Amino acid sequence: MTTNPPDLRPDIAPRPRIEGAARPGQPTIGMVSLGCPKALVDSERILTRLRAEGYAISPDYAGADAVIVNTCGFLDSAKAESLEAIGEALAENGRVIVTGCLGAEPGYITGAHPTVLAVTGPHQYEQVLDAVHAAVPPDPDPFVDLLPASGVKLTPRHYSYLKISEGCNHKCRFCIIPDMRGRLASRPAHAVLREAERLVEAGVRELLVISQDTSAYGVDLKHAEDRGHRAHITDLARDLGGLGAWVRLHYVYPYPHVRELIPLMAEGLILPYLDIPFQHAHPETLKRMARPAAAAKTLDEIAAWRALCPEIALRSTFIVGYPGETEAEFQTLLDWLDEAQLDRVGCFQYENVAGARSNALPDHVPDDVKQDRWDRFMEKAQAISEAKLAAKVGQRMQVIVDEVDEDGVATCRTKADAPEIDGCLFIDAGAGGLAPGDIVTVEVDEAGEYDLWGALKA
Repeated sequence: MTTNPPDLRPDIAPRPRIEGAARPGQPTIGMVSLGCPKALVDSERILTRLRAEGYAISPDYAGADAVIVNTCGFLDSAKAESLEAIGEALAENGRVIVTGCLGAEPGYITGAHPTVLAVTGPHQYEQVLDAVHAAVPPDPDPFVDLLPASGVKLTPRHYSYLKISEGCNHKCRFCIIPDMRGRLASRPAHAVLREAERLVEAGVRELLVISQDTSAYGVDLKHAEDRGHRAHITDLARDLGGLGAWVRLHYVYPYPHVRELIPLMAEGLILPYLDIPFQHAHPETLKRMARPAAAAKTLDEIAAWRALCPEIALRSTFIVGYPGETEAEFQTLLDWLDEAQLDRVGCFQYENVAGARSNALPDHVPDDVKQDRWDRFMEKAQAISEAKLAAKVGQRMQVIVDEVDEDGVATCRTKADAPEIDGCLFIDAGAGGLAPGDIVTVEVDEAGEYDLWGALKA
């Protein structure tokens, strides 16, 4: 089994700790949330519902009457991580309810851990609640149990993920997400806006828009307008941009209408940042992936985006060692990366995933070749990143503060940096008066391979 580096795998996320004392006799639930930000939003929704029913949230295993493990099942290595987390929760607590993407394969879970109390699939909120009720009956006290207006959040108070749809209509051969999470199901635009407004009112300074295919938002609703809001990503982005918070778009499939978002970035309504999973650049590799095979046109699109919004930052992920990938195809990817000059890049070594159609493709690439290509790809991506960041020295830019440590060093992010997956900007002098969520101006005075350092400016 190929293991991708932990810092590049979206299926590994920190296990959040939620603080707050329970009242005497209050039923208490623990949560381990693995996987991508979409799963984190599911965890937040589950915990919000539980809090509304009078449950307390335990920050550790020992203080919980039962533990929910929200799993990831995207890669075999992610499945192994999930089984390990379930085993740890069983060993530490003994009463475990499993949900999430791996829950779509209940036999796989119970075969390894037959003593789990229940297994539910992804975004099956009612079934999770039913399982919790059966294991730990609720005992609410409406005079004491108060729920924050923004619900329970597993992210820092100043930023929040905003899920706009579930599922995906694509049939990429390496991906089983549509099998686990179903076809595209968009939320009504007015519901998304209402949630976003509540978050901003509660102090959120940055909204991270997520889904499996953000640019397809509203296709299943035929872009219907409801209560003054149209279900289309361009309209939604414009509406969100009017709330006064940073708005960052993730998982944007490169449809032609994506170009309509770029003027909103140039106007400052949404952040000049696009997270687009290109996956590869050689047309034959893309065809075997069942992805659009027009890498040359993509370069033209990138050039057009940059012409409209020169400060745009482009993030993407790629797969190396896909079945049938030749050295010539891989070299095409390297050459494309040279020309595209993407700002933020992640890379995976291909893994077989149970149920994926790519498993049956011929000419699987040996592990040592995959590792060599990953090393070469990341070397080039790192060099591009280092050069791009070096060019920012001397520039002034806005940053959002994520943390200030006891030594007064502030960890911040620029508009080009999403939390936990991109780089940081550090202020190591004069930052003692800053707090998480502050948006300040800095002048960049030093650059590394992935991070920046800067000084506060008025």
